[in-house]
Amino acid sequence: MTPLDSPDGGMRRIGALVRDARRHRGLTQQQLAGRLNTSQSAVARIEQGSQNLTLDFLGRLSAALDSELISLGPAGPAHLRVTGGRPLRGTVAVKSSKNAAVALLCAALLNRGRTTLRNVSRIVEVERILDVLRSIGVSATWDAEGHDLTLVVPDELDLDGIDADAARRTRSIIMFLGPLLHRSAGFRLPYAGGCDLGTRTVQPHMIALRPFGLQIEAHAGEYQATVDGPRAADRTIVLTERGDTVTENALLAAARAEGTTTIRNASSNYMVQDLCLYLQLLGVGVEGLGSTTLVVHGRPVLDADVDYTISEDPVEAMSLLTAGIVTGSELTVARAPVEFLEVELAVLAEMGLRYDLSPEYLADNGHTRLADITIHPSELKAPIDKVHPMPFPGLNIDNLPFFAVIAAQAHGSTLIHDWVYDNRAIHLSDLTRLGADVRLLDPHRVLVTGPTRWSSAEVVCPPALRPAVCILLAMLAAKGTSVLRNVDIIARGYEQLYERLVEMGADIEVFRD
Repeated sequence: MTPLDSPDGGMRRIGALVRDARRHRGLTQQQLAGRLNTSQSAVARIEQGSQNLTLDFLGRLSAALDSELISLGPAGPAHLRVTGGRPLRGTVAVKSSKNAAVALLCAALLNRGRTTLRNVSRIVEVERILDVLRSIGVSATWDAEGHDLTLVVPDELDLDGIDADAARRTRSIIMFLGPLLHRSAGFRLPYAGGCDLGTRTVQPHMIALRPFGLQIEAHAGEYQATVDGPRAADRTIVLTERGDTVTENALLAAARAEGTTTIRNASSNYMVQDLCLYLQLLGVGVEGLGSTTLVVHGRPVLDADVDYTISEDPVEAMSLLTAGIVTGSELTVARAPVEFLEVELAVLAEMGLRYDLSPEYLADNGHTRLADITIHPSELKAPIDKVHPMPFPGLNIDNLPFFAVIAAQAHGSTLIHDWVYDNRAIHLSDLTRLGADVRLLDPHRVLVTGPTRWSSAEVVCPPALRPAVCILLAMLAAKGTSVLRNVDIIARGYEQLYERLVEMGADIEVFRD
């Protein structure tokens, strides 16, 4: 083993260890790159000792090579040291959707056959759901490259053995309700957790699932569910909010319910479309894909070996575009799902952003429209109207925080109205630590005035995923060295974000105290 804090030449020695371990395993550089979801050239740089390595990446190297390359000692919270003020360059490809992956993992509980999900994001949120699935008896196996995941659900689930700690650490666990109501007449599910974004009521889920016979009571940190069966052969559900997860829960319940379920005021967002496409592969009839009315023709037994490739993530695409915009970069974001970015791009065009779109092409799921977006350094001006989210096809709620960072680059004042979450706008006010003029008008609205002369600072990561990434992106624009502390929340929704930014020219170092 080689200690990480070895003297000069440590990176070269680690590179030699990586090379020797790779050869011992009979792997080419390209095959190791596949396991790490990186490029062959990056592996070559690692083996030459010329690539900066984060603790997280060294851990992944050890796992990919089945060899403990380093001794780390006690692991504490991860922090970032960011030296900003330099432009990014090159081309970066968008990875697959976190939210679609989570929905499809829950949907696999419906299938008696084998589900293979391809192009799955290796992020904390996915791993938490996998921990829960494995704890109740589901077999979940990654392929050799670590990109594709095969799930096999047993005839009987061990619901009493559920990993309560993992379940409580993800709000996505609520999407177990739809599939499980078909598996048991009664079960318990730990309360959901996740980002600190204020109270998000579960009442819309209760309303949506009641027509399938599900009743929920909350006791001692658990949802206690009882199921008395659907109350009608055909049912119409009007969702009280056009939410993504509530639409997915209704779809998951309807998939194995006999008869026809009509879901009105349904979300037609990207993760819902991925779920619909998967259900169609299982043999479920789903009409109205991409609209706000979904008609589901359920089948009591779903038994099919299916193979589905998850589409690209529009929120990650917006994150990467923002990184390029705030650093004044010429940058290409490839495989961007433009169908779910059209309003964002229209707002950016009104603000003066210059960009080019490649001809469109289809994602590997055969449905989602993709394009490569090349942005150019641009002088931005504040939009005349406020920037606010709406359900798809409006501006994505998860993309809204990035407009705070972009607006700070623009001439003039921009009103940003986050009407969905109780306190995410409060977290955006942390941008003031880096020199931005962000005035909090109330828990839902901020007024951002630019242009900003960014300055380096030390900031503790806010406890919400997108605002945390916004702070990181602002640090890329700030000259000097900034420190972002307690960044583990970013790993919930992004795979290899720091390494990919470094490959584009960013100077980011991961460290622990």
